[in-house]
Amino acid sequence: MLTKFVFITGGVMSGIGKGVTTASIAKLLQFRGYKISVVKIDPYFNIDPGTLSPIEHGETFVTEEVWKCTPVDCFGETFNIAELDQDFGTYERFIGKNIHPSHNITSGQIFIDIILKERHGDFLGKTVQLIPHATDAIKGRLCQIAKDEGLDVLLVECGGTVGDLESMIFLEAFRQMRLEHEGNTCLIHVTLVPYNESVGELKSKPTQHSVRQLQSAGLQPDIVICRSAIALDDASRKKISLFCNVSPGRVISNPDIDTIYELPLIFEKQSLGDSICSILKLQPRLIEFSPVENYSEWKKLVETYKDHPDGIVNIAMPGKYTKNKDSYVSINEALKHAGAHNGVNIKINWLDTENMNCLSEVEKYDGMLLTPGFGGRGVEGMIAAADAAITKKIPYLGICYGSQLMFIALCRRYLGYADANTTEIDPKTTHPAVDMLTDQTRINMLGGTMRLGAHEIHVKHGTRLFDAYNKDVIHERFRHRYHINNDYAKQLGANGLVISSTDKSGEIINSIEMAGEQFCVGVQFHPEFKSRPWAPSPIYDAFVKACKVYRDRSRS
Repeated sequence: MLTKFVFITGGVMSGIGKGVTTASIAKLLQFRGYKISVVKIDPYFNIDPGTLSPIEHGETFVTEEVWKCTPVDCFGETFNIAELDQDFGTYERFIGKNIHPSHNITSGQIFIDIILKERHGDFLGKTVQLIPHATDAIKGRLCQIAKDEGLDVLLVECGGTVGDLESMIFLEAFRQMRLEHEGNTCLIHVTLVPYNESVGELKSKPTQHSVRQLQSAGLQPDIVICRSAIALDDASRKKISLFCNVSPGRVISNPDIDTIYELPLIFEKQSLGDSICSILKLQPRLIEFSPVENYSEWKKLVETYKDHPDGIVNIAMPGKYTKNKDSYVSINEALKHAGAHNGVNIKINWLDTENMNCLSEVEKYDGMLLTPGFGGRGVEGMIAAADAAITKKIPYLGICYGSQLMFIALCRRYLGYADANTTEIDPKTTHPAVDMLTDQTRINMLGGTMRLGAHEIHVKHGTRLFDAYNKDVIHERFRHRYHINNDYAKQLGANGLVISSTDKSGEIINSIEMAGEQFCVGVQFHPEFKSRPWAPSPIYDAFVKACKVYRDRSRS
């Protein structure tokens, strides 16, 4: 069967949930037994989002594999790509499959490929232009992914908003593919339908203008999905149908809901999956039982996210990027997964560590998760937060940087090294508790050069980490240049520090914890990237269990 393509574009404004919508559409096709995957296009010139600030762009998601991207062999330029747009976390959490890093296409990747090929002489005698060279490169990437993976359907989400200058070349590639793959494509446009509270009415005009902008690029949507605070009423649906040239049954409501995992069910009730299959001429299939890919099992799963018989667990999350909650989206979801698994609703309390007063009532929380990050801003507040959790015996989980800063707090408190620090912040510290990995000292380029992707982790028996995973060897995803200094870890052994896991050589410390009753664990890796709605990350699950016990003891 020829691969079918579903193109998803966005209109009116960014941040309306196009990634969740795309993942939900992928889920509908999974319910019907089709082999699917997702590509995300980001129109910026960065090769990948690894060097972008989370405040500006949200979380950087890390994949299982590291893709060695070599645009032209003879130049010897290879880019390590494992840092992707945050939407890939959403895709993986919905479809339950690891996605290859080549599925994140950026303008930077397309143009560096073309420019290097031009210098190599691949286009001799030709004027290199956006059309056909850039559009051919885009189409080539999409078709190659579909062919290599033997997909029934490839979903392609275009980042940004229709009308953005930077995304026009990708829309043109979509237009060409619609012609070249006639009958095998479906175009879905996701827009915002604002609710005007003063008059109690949904306003369709922004959607009308957005679709008109799309039509001016030569693209007529087959389906329009409308984000709104409330469900679309019939009058709004008919108006959007009339002015956007889409039948009423293909104007789909996407209202605010309690949990994002319910969205495929909302779409299913509106026959969105059937409409897509009709457009793509996809025939029904016999479906084998799967706890991840079956509609009935997903429906049961969603109920666990809506029912919280054991109440609320309050988690403090001190960090540097609290102004943009998308900076920690995978952590947020991993906590929700663990919460649902333990029958509790997780309430996240953001603490901006640039403000030292944020820790004044830290003891009122049931647990603390110290977040990842880079750089010096807000770091002393993060170290103080770790110290507060340690001294007040609050359940604590440090992720990556949060683990390193916990270690610095321990060195300052128990070893008396007041200037203990990471050389990332203070290169001249006399006590480098956290230092650069040896192989990182020879690196000059910063993009794609950290310790990335999944690595083998050897877990020590009798530790909280082993209790959580119950395995001698695990694989988790990493993204760091600095690591905990073994010499200082040995010194802290007398104070109860336990090295709970290392790499195969035993030289790189992958996690630490404190012996005793308190749950106090720091992991260098990012377990949140592999957490799933039906299978919470083991260490997040253990953390939430500890928070629940602490809450119940505090109340008694």
